[in-house]
Amino acid sequence: MTAPDDTGAGGRPVRAPAARRLVEHRLFWPAAVLAALLVGNVVFTHDFLAVRVQNGHLYGSLIDVLQFGAPLILVSLGMTLVIATRGIDLSVGSTVAIAGALACEHIATAKDPGSVSTVLSAIAVAVGVAAGIGLLNGFLVARLGVQPIVATLVLMVAGRGVAQLITDGQIISVSSSAYKMIGGGYWLTLPFAVLLAAALVAVTSLVTRRTALGLLIESVGGNPVASRLVGIRAAGLLVMVYVVSAVCAAVAGLMISSNVSSADGNNAGLWIELDAILAVVIGGTALTGGRFSLGGTVLGALTIQTLSTTIYTLGVPPETTLVFKALVVIVVCLVQSPAFRARLSRRRRTAAPDPASAADDLTARRQEVHP
Repeated sequence: MTAPDDTGAGGRPVRAPAARRLVEHRLFWPAAVLAALLVGNVVFTHDFLAVRVQNGHLYGSLIDVLQFGAPLILVSLGMTLVIATRGIDLSVGSTVAIAGALACEHIATAKDPGSVSTVLSAIAVAVGVAAGIGLLNGFLVARLGVQPIVATLVLMVAGRGVAQLITDGQIISVSSSAYKMIGGGYWLTLPFAVLLAAALVAVTSLVTRRTALGLLIESVGGNPVASRLVGIRAAGLLVMVYVVSAVCAAVAGLMISSNVSSADGNNAGLWIELDAILAVVIGGTALTGGRFSLGGTVLGALTIQTLSTTIYTLGVPPETTLVFKALVVIVVCLVQSPAFRARLSRRRRTAAPDPASAADDLTARRQEVHP
C-alpha cells in the first residue's frame, strides 16, 4: 500500500514505512481494539487468557467469548452484505426469535423429539421461514422501493409478535441431545457453534472474494445508478443479500435456543440487530455502502462480545451496562476514524509550534523594540 503523497525523484512513488502501512491497514484498528480489551481483562482477571482441556473439551474465557459470540458473528455477517448495498436489516433480531421458536415448537410436539430426523426437519422449517422473511424484505426494498430501514422496521416489530404467537407467550423447553449439539455441543474439542460460524464465514468469504459477486455487491452499494446503466441486476442482488441476512439470523437463532434448550419469543435475539450494526461499523464497513470487510466484521463482533464479557467481569451495575457499552463503542469508533485522527494530529501540531519559528518570532520582536 503506497500513500499517494509519497513520491521520490522523478515523481516515482516511494513505498511507505512498514509501520505506516500497518496502521493504514483496514483490519489494524479493529484488531488493536480487540487486543486492548483482552489485555484489559487480563489486568482484572489474571487467568482470562488461560485455556484448559477438560473431558476432551477446551474451556476458558476465550472459548466462552468465541462460543457466545458465534451467533453475533453470523448475524453481523449477513448485516455486512446488506449494509454493503447501502441498506439495513433491523428484522434480524425478530428472525432470531422466530427461528428458535419454530424449531423448539416443532421438536416439542414431535413424536420422537430426540431423533436426528426431527431436529433436521426443525432446522429446515426454521431456515425456510427465515428465507421467506428475507424474500419479503428484499421484495419491499428492491421491487416496491420501500426504504430499507422502514421495510425491516415493520418486520422487526411484527416478527417479535409472530414469535410470541408461536410460543403462545410462553418459554418452550425441549430435551434433545441432537438439537443441543448446535449451540451447546462440542466437536474436535471446540464448541460446535464456533466451528459452524467459522465454516459459514469461510464460505461467504470464498463466494464474495473469489467470484464476481462481492464486486457486484460493492458496485450496487457504491453507485446504484452506474450499476444499473452497465447492466447489473441490482434488484436480484438486493433480494439475495436480504435472504442471506435472514438465513444467517435463523442459524444464530438455532444456536441461541439450542444452547439454553428453550425458545423465548420475547427476549431471544433482543437488540442483537444493534450489536450487529456496531460490529459492522467497528469492522470498517461504511454505512453509506460500497466496500465491505468480512474479516473486520468478525473482529468487530468479537470486540462487542469481549466488551460484554468485560462489563460482567468488572461488575458494572445492570442499569448502567448499556450506557457503559455505548460510551466504549463511541470511543472505539472515534479511535479508528481517519478523519478524527487527522483532526487530532492537526491540533497537536497547532498546539506545539516549531521551536525555530518561535525563536525567529522572538528575534523579530527584539528588533522592533531595540532597532
